Order: sequence, then structure tokens, then C-alpha cells
Amino acid sequence: MRNIIICQFVMLSLFLVGCGSESEDTTKSLQPANGGRYYGGVFRLNESEYIKNLFPHNIVDVYSYRVAAQIYEGLFKFDQGGNLKVIPALAESYEVDDSYTVYTFKLRKGVLFHDDACFPGGTGREVTAEDVKYCFTRLCTQDRNNRAFDIFDGVVKGARAYYDATVGGKTPSTEIEGIKVIDKYTIQITLEAPNVLFLTHLARPQTFIFPKEAYEKYGNEMRVKAVGTGPYKVASIDEDIKIKLVKNDKYYRKDKHGNQLPFIDAIEINFIRDKKTELFEFRKGNLDMMYRLPTDYIIEILEETQVEDGGLSKYELQREPEMQTQIFSFMSMDGVFKDVNVRKAFSFAIDRKKILDFVLNGEGYEPGMHGLTPPSFPDYDITKIHGYDFNIDSAQYYLAKAGFPKGQGFPKITLDLNPEGDRHSNVALEVQKQLRDVLNVQLEINILPHAQITDKCLKGNFSLIRLSWVADYPSPQNFLWMFYSKYVTPLGENSYPNIPRYKNEKFDRLYEKAIASTSSVEANKLFMDAENLAMRDAPIIVLWYDECYRLLSSRVKNFQNNPMQYRDFSEVYFEPETSNASEKEGDN
Repeated sequence: MRNIIICQFVMLSLFLVGCGSESEDTTKSLQPANGGRYYGGVFRLNESEYIKNLFPHNIVDVYSYRVAAQIYEGLFKFDQGGNLKVIPALAESYEVDDSYTVYTFKLRKGVLFHDDACFPGGTGREVTAEDVKYCFTRLCTQDRNNRAFDIFDGVVKGARAYYDATVGGKTPSTEIEGIKVIDKYTIQITLEAPNVLFLTHLARPQTFIFPKEAYEKYGNEMRVKAVGTGPYKVASIDEDIKIKLVKNDKYYRKDKHGNQLPFIDAIEINFIRDKKTELFEFRKGNLDMMYRLPTDYIIEILEETQVEDGGLSKYELQREPEMQTQIFSFMSMDGVFKDVNVRKAFSFAIDRKKILDFVLNGEGYEPGMHGLTPPSFPDYDITKIHGYDFNIDSAQYYLAKAGFPKGQGFPKITLDLNPEGDRHSNVALEVQKQLRDVLNVQLEINILPHAQITDKCLKGNFSLIRLSWVADYPSPQNFLWMFYSKYVTPLGENSYPNIPRYKNEKFDRLYEKAIASTSSVEANKLFMDAENLAMRDAPIIVLWYDECYRLLSSRVKNFQNNPMQYRDFSEVYFEPETSNASEKEGDN
């Protein structure tokens, strides 16, 4: 069988060499910059799903986040180079008082919004503290375009009072108590209590800064009419096919060599859903990066990238354990999965190791034997979290305890998923078989586009649904946020991020106490206690913890991989094909 697979791969390679037109070299006109770097070129990549919304307060999916992060910035951002620490962006500096509740931020001077028709004469103006106040006030306003109020709810002083006063579209007579403009470049934010993650929240996509003029002109159309301060701006959007971003010539940042950023002229994002087709395009040179590999070819690609001559040796393979967990979410508020015994039965019935080893060919970090939080945080030991190993006796015991001995009388269940290539549909087929063999229950698989899956998640219109929970900031809290019940709504109304609509008052108390901690050590201990509590109630099935396989053209430089798949293209550049890399100064 292995020889057959290798032969198939060789035939595929020959086909790619012999067929299809040669790709256009988008890096022919590279211009040298300081420090051995180069200006120019078009970076081409693919996403397996189309964006849902680029408006900061409405970003709930990773595909939209990756695009929006090139267009917008917040007061802070994440350091792409591996550690993902929070570093200043629009904020030049900040101070916090002795109570850890009063933050004073100094903004950079001379930062401009992108040129856009929303401004007089189409010329972007300077960012001021009033812009920060405007965006944060909108974040505390009830609106169908705002799904991110929880970031400030109970955190910023007066945020909840203001939010409640905006019901029905009303405009409050007072402003938010904890948000105060000191001068043109200084804003002060006062918290209800210390919050260990406050600066991290100011680097998240929901706190990106945008101009009032854009929101007033475009409204709902800010889903695609994105106006920010980032290194790239929107040039064109061809719905569901391609997005093109072009260089922001007025970007304020320079690199350590004094080069004006960014280096690359444009970014083209295609939306090819089939991973094998994406691999074809990458091999032909039509893409400069490929994130996630077709499961059938993982072993061969790993071998080929070790070869110095021929094959895939001209590509760089980057591997990194990810802050991403693959799960199935139960609908715990209604239906058969309202019973914790049914949820436990399903959790014990899944052979996760078999899925990772044989269905995914090892494309993952490790089986999901513990909680929702992945093994990506050195000070958070997930082996201490209650989990579910494959256990036939336990699975059958809990199903019988729920009133369905040997699966008798159990209704047919539908699993909703988007395939993301074929990896998730293949996993679903294996789970379907395992549930039938272990529990004698029937699982129907329903494959839908990503946008429909998102709507089902938000409205609770599912019994069992596939999710990929990806961190948009590096903390266990980002994962446990899914179980916090404060924002759970009735079925049919949007509930985010608590997709399973799980409720446990003791969990909520531990979670809130952890957030109010003044140290990450204390917070993580409380988060661990809360996660143990939630996992004993089995609101989700943890399938596996992901590992990032990313192929890059060898000409792409200074594009570090990281566990969050946070992407910052501002310092990425292309190297000419004839350039001698050994003569050039290394990048950090």
C-alpha cells in the first residue's frame, strides 16, 4: 500500500511538471533594501474557506482574522516570531497605576488611516485618541454588527451600564465612565478590577481601530469595505474567489535596518477548497505558501523536503504545534445531548489515536485525551485535565444509563461540518463507523459551506457539529471562554462564543476569579480547576490537538511560523533567485 501511495505521488509530480502553464514570476523586479532585504513581489496564498466578515466587531472566524490583521491594527499586536508576546502597535507607550486598574496610553503621532472615499478628498487622516474612544464606545453598543462586547463587559468601568442604555438603538446621554480622552494622543481606560489579560485583549481583532467616517459611510458594508492603518489595504474583492491587498505606501513603521515597511507590493488570497488542487497550484508555482497538506501526501512530502536536489527541496517545510484544537460540539441545551450521560458515552466511544495515526497520517500534534486547551502553554499542564480515552465498556455503560441500552431507541444524529479539503470528512466517516460499532447508533453526515456552519453554531441549530477552536490570543482563557455561560442566549438567537450553550455556575465563578487575577500563575491555576470541572460534564468531544504543516517557497524570507498561525506580512520579503543568502545579514 505504501508503495502504491509513493507511486501515486510520483505520478502526480510528473503530471505537474508536464502539464499546465508556467506561473508568472511575480518577483522579477525586486529592488534591494538595507540589510540584504528586498522590495517588491506579490505574495500568493490560499485559504480553504472564504471570509465571513472583515469588520473588527464582527470577526468570529480565523479566515477573516488572517485577512483583517493585514489591514487593521489595534493599540497592541502580537510578536509573530514565536513567543507571541504583546507588543505596542498604535500605542507608543503606556502606564498603569498601582491598583492595576487605570491604564494611560500614548498614541504614536503621524499614523494615518488608509486613503479612502470616506474621507474628504479621499485622503486618510491622522489617528487620534478620539478614534480609539469611538471604536471602544461602539464595542459597548448594542448592535447586530457587534459580537464582541464581552471583551469589555465587566472589565471596563461603566461598559455594562452604557451597553444596557443603548437597547433598541438608543443613544445614552452619558459616555462610558472608564474611557477618557486626555489629549489628542492620550487615552485613559479604567477597569472595574485588575484584569490579567487586558493588554492581550487590546491586540485582538475585535479591538482593531477604524475611522468613524468609514462606519458612517459604509455601515454593514464594512464587512468588505475595510479601512484601517495596517501595512496593506484592500485593492479588490471578488466574492468567494479572490481578495487582493496592496501595499500601504503611508505605513508608519520601519524595520531595524531603517527600511520603510512593508516590502511586498501585494498579497493575493485565493479560496480553493480542495487541498489536492491547492497542492497542484503550489507545485506549479502559483502559490508561495501552503498551509495544511493533503492527508494522502503528508508522508511523501516529509520525505521529499529532506532531499537536497529535486522534488520539494526548493521548498521549506515549517512545523509547529498549534494553539488549535479539533472538536465536535454537542448541543447541550436541547435534544438528546442535554443528558450528560449521552455526552459521556459518545466521548468514550471515539478512538482518537486511530483517527490521528491512520485517518490523518499523523497530521496532528497528539490525540485529544485531555481538555479543550492544547499543549501550547508551558505553564499550563494539560495532562492534569480530565479527559476521555477510548473505552468501550464505559461508552456502553453511560449510554445504557441514559436509557438506551445497546443503542436501542436512540434517534439518528446529524453531524454538521465543513470539510476543509477532505481531512474532516474522512474523520467524520471514521467516527460514524466507530459510533455504529461501539454504541449501535446511526450518525448522518451533513457537509455545508463554512458560512452556514457558522450560522448554525451561533443560532444553536445543530445536534453535533464539527469545530476547530483556534486561539486569537495566547492564553488558556481563550479556549475556556467557550464554556462561559454569561452570554448564552435562547436557541435561535446568536450565542458566541459558548457554542454548546454549556452552563455551570461553579465554572463561571472560577473563570471570573481567574480573569481578575494579577498574575498568570494564579490565573492558570484557576483556569485549570475550571477546565477540569467543565470536561467532567463533557460539553464537547476533543478529537486532537493540531500541528501546523506549512510549505513556503524558499524565496520567502522572514516569515516565522507560530502556534497561533498569527500572520504579519509587514516584514516578509522575497529573495531573488540568484541571491547568495550566505552573504546577507540574518533575520531575527
